[in-house]
Amino acid sequence: MILNEKQQMLRKLYRDFAENEFTDELLDRLEETGEFDWDIFNEMAKYGFLGIKAPVEYGGQGGDSMDYVLMVEEFSRVSPVLSLYANTSNSLGSGPLLFCGTEEQKQKYLTPVAKGEKIMVFCLTEPGAGSDAGGTLTTAVEDGDYFVLNGRKTFVSGAPVADYAVVYAKTDPTQRGSRGISMFIVDLKLPGVSLGKPEHKMGIIGYPTCDVILEDVRVHKSDLLGPKDRGFATAMKTLDGGRLGVAAQALGMAQGAYEEALRYSKERKQFGRPIKDFQAISFMLADMATEIEAARELIYSTAEKKDAGDPEASKLCAMAKYFASEMANRVAYKAVQIFGGYGYIKEYKVEKFYRDARITSIYEGTSQVQQMVIAGNILR
Repeated sequence: MILNEKQQMLRKLYRDFAENEFTDELLDRLEETGEFDWDIFNEMAKYGFLGIKAPVEYGGQGGDSMDYVLMVEEFSRVSPVLSLYANTSNSLGSGPLLFCGTEEQKQKYLTPVAKGEKIMVFCLTEPGAGSDAGGTLTTAVEDGDYFVLNGRKTFVSGAPVADYAVVYAKTDPTQRGSRGISMFIVDLKLPGVSLGKPEHKMGIIGYPTCDVILEDVRVHKSDLLGPKDRGFATAMKTLDGGRLGVAAQALGMAQGAYEEALRYSKERKQFGRPIKDFQAISFMLADMATEIEAARELIYSTAEKKDAGDPEASKLCAMAKYFASEMANRVAYKAVQIFGGYGYIKEYKVEKFYRDARITSIYEGTSQVQQMVIAGNILR
């Protein structure tokens, strides 16, 4: 796919920002402390990256899915962790508001999120309901002008630093599975809201994750998001965009790992010549380059079809995430293999790419869930 002039300019902007601002010192600090870096977050906000997809009237840039994909790809090429700083507000954080928020809700919540003044996260997964999101046990019971929420959400990316959360809760216990689930905008400073300890993760270190616990939390009815009992459909629509973002993230880190391996293959000498001259190495590089390009074409075309309202967009988003995430894991594996023993050492970027790539085939729907979505679409 050939990018138009605007897209080429945006890609250059994203790449220059990542290469200049995502310094080795910053990346090492994130890896060492695991703490959220507010300075780089605020810098991203100044550039408008946190509101790429939000409409201009709500403080955003009014961009499309392609603008968003290019940003996540270029940021992930340098740092998958920091790509999430800008990804959340353009994906799961703002998605439900964009789909069905009232004007008042958009002004109150979407605008500060798009400007980087507030952070909103997505609370769907529960300890006993991961891939089976329809098994939600969190409840919301009407009480006058409020709903009273009780439950526990787990693996909430960004929760330790967030201001608000979109929480999914069962409002009609008589309905089974995914029916009878509603969405609520929850201020995480409300009485009864508490957070679990930040998780110690294999990768994506520097973007904290924890549980959100709700104990008799009173949420005003004005913060019911979308129609009551019909929130699950919006969750699935939001996850379509999120899966496209994960696909772009996987693509970016695969590109970064490939570039590191390609450079190293030209510098590293064994038996008197660069290792790139050995067929075993050159063929691995050929496989990596081919898979990356195939993923890029699938992701870019899916972004365009999604914005065009293609009826198969949901299937394509699942395909893009499935193929790109599995591809990123294969590419990162080969990059480490090309580095040999050095690829196992934390001083080399491919070690981190290898750990970070693993999450892409798990979060926002495992690869097996994507296979279920794809199969459900092609077999109906």
